[in-house]
Amino acid sequence: MKVLVRRFEELSSMRFQVSGRIGIITLHRPRQRNALTQEMWKTLERWCDTIPAKTKLLIIRGDGKDFTAGSDIKEFAELSPDAANEAFETMEGAIRAVEQLSIPTIASINGPAFGAGFILSLACDLRIGSENARFGMPVGKLGITLQTPFIRRMMQILGPSRTKQMVYTALTYDAKQALQVGILNELVPDQSLDNSTFALAKKMLEQSQASLSAVKQSVQLVQDGEAEAERSWVHPGDFVEGVRAFTEKRPTRFIMTQGASSSISHSGGRHELSQRIDRN
Repeated sequence: MKVLVRRFEELSSMRFQVSGRIGIITLHRPRQRNALTQEMWKTLERWCDTIPAKTKLLIIRGDGKDFTAGSDIKEFAELSPDAANEAFETMEGAIRAVEQLSIPTIASINGPAFGAGFILSLACDLRIGSENARFGMPVGKLGITLQTPFIRRMMQILGPSRTKQMVYTALTYDAKQALQVGILNELVPDQSLDNSTFALAKKMLEQSQASLSAVKQSVQLVQDGEAEAERSWVHPGDFVEGVRAFTEKRPTRFIMTQGASSSISHSGGRHELSQRIDRN
């Protein structure tokens, strides 16, 4: 799959690129297992808050062999308990910014996702992983007391018992186990992860963006236990086009997604795509 990308913003430790209507955030600290520093968390939140208007879907991925090991623990060694609490609030702000994006999000997980990195993946709408994906929450070894926002995200996927087990025993899920318990939506070979991620993104962009946004908002309302927003069961423009296309037995031509697939074509595998993304 060939993906044409252009730089939106790039730092030494992470980059934001755009391919058509797809935004791509790559964590780029492979020697540190893509562990996020406080500045990286702040940058992630800022990028989510200022995402280009034409971007209709966001992919978060890790460079090298890891998705992310979570926060950089070496930074924590220099922090007082009060400063560490502030650091966790910074993490939560960034993760919440990802979670509350109005556009769909995909975590493309090429390797271990631990600690806050695991929570970051759970904040994405869908998770697609390779056979090298691993998930863990080893906070008991660090004296970290997980608070409600992190626990909520774990419970929504794992339920109360598995959430407790994961923390109580420092349990790690491998890729097959993660698929079985619902952490992963899709499991693919390592060499095809990037291709499969972009194929999934393309499929999502072919749908009515109004429908996807409405479902995302409704799911979030249910999860948060909030009151229902004013009901509107159909989007005026997309509903008319969707029904007409169905009755005419032709592909839909939603205005918001028209041309979304023009930047994506099939050829090559993960390494080719990674090189294309990383070179740009």
